Amino acid sequence: MKKLINDPSDVVSDALRGMELAHPDLLRVDHENRVVFRRDAPVQGKVGIVSGGGSGHEPMHGGFVGRGMLDAACAGEVFTSPVPDQMQAATAGVYSGAGVLHIVKNYTGDVMNFEMAAELVAAESGIEVATVVVDDDVAVTDSLYTAGRRGVGTTVLLEKIVGAAAEEGRPLIEVADLAKRVDDAGRSMGMALTSCTVPAAGTPTFSLGEDEMEIGIGIHGEPGRRRVPLAPAREVAAMLVEPILADRRYTDGVICFVNGMGGTPLIELYVVYAEVAAILEKAGIGIARSLVGPYMTSLEMAGCSVTLLQADDEMLRLWDAPVVTPGLRWGA
Repeated sequence: MKKLINDPSDVVSDALRGMELAHPDLLRVDHENRVVFRRDAPVQGKVGIVSGGGSGHEPMHGGFVGRGMLDAACAGEVFTSPVPDQMQAATAGVYSGAGVLHIVKNYTGDVMNFEMAAELVAAESGIEVATVVVDDDVAVTDSLYTAGRRGVGTTVLLEKIVGAAAEEGRPLIEVADLAKRVDDAGRSMGMALTSCTVPAAGTPTFSLGEDEMEIGIGIHGEPGRRRVPLAPAREVAAMLVEPILADRRYTDGVICFVNGMGGTPLIELYVVYAEVAAILEKAGIGIARSLVGPYMTSLEMAGCSVTLLQADDEMLRLWDAPVVTPGLRWGA
C-alpha cells in the first residue's frame, strides 16, 4: 500500500485538520465530532443543510460546505457511515430557527443513523428536521449496502441546487420538496477500471484483471451489473448512458455530470464527456449545463460515472446561483 498518510487510523482526523488549515475563510471543524461547518454557521433565519457519509469520497461532502451549498457535513471513517452523535452535533450547530434538511445517500448505515439523529434532536431540542434520501443509481436495485438503489452522483447536483434555495431564505417545506424533485429527476451509473485500497485494510477492495472493467460499480467498490473486457471510451459511455435513458425519459434542459472516481485524469473524463454528449445529441436531448471532474470519488479508483438530471427552469437558475466552497465555486 502506497499512500501519503501517517497512521491508517488517523487518516480522517489528519485530513480534517488539513482541510481546516487550508480553508480558514470558509470552514471550521468540530474535531471531536468530526463535523465540517460553514464558517458563519448558523446563519440566522436560514434552513440548515446537513449531509455526510463515509470519508474517501472527497470533495464529497466536506468540500461542499460553504455559501450556497451545505452548512455542515459529517465525516465517517473511510467508507463507513458517521454515527448519530455526529449528525446530532451537526444539526444542532446549523439550526437557527428555520429547521434543518438532512441529505442522505441511500446506504443502510447512513439512512439508519441520520434517522436516529433526527429523532434525537426533535426529542431533545424540538428542532424540525426534514430528510431526503438520494437513490439515483440505475445499476442495481439492491446492493451489499442498500435496500433499493444506491445514492451517488445526483447527490452533488442536489446539494448545489438545494443549497442555493436555502440561501434565498426559503422555508423548510419548500427546500425539502425541491430536494425530492431533484432526486426524482436524476439518474446515474458508474464504472471502474481499477479497485481502491481502504487505508485500514491495506489491500485492494476487489480485483480486476488488466484487461477487465466493472460496469455499474458502487462508490465503495460494490460489484456492479457485469464485468466485461476493456473497451474504448465511446463504448463505455454507451454502457453508462443507455441504462439511464432506458430508466427515465429525458428532453432538453439536462444537467450532464461526468464524474471521476479519483484515479482518472481529467483528459480522460473530457473524452468520456464528448462521447456522452454525442449520444445525447443523437437521442435529441439537449444539455443545458455540464459538470466534469472528480467530485464524488472512491479513493484512488480509476473509473467514472455519468449523471443526468432533467432540470426545469428553477433548477437551472439555482444551479447558476453563486457558490463558495472548497470543492465547487462560481458566480462570487
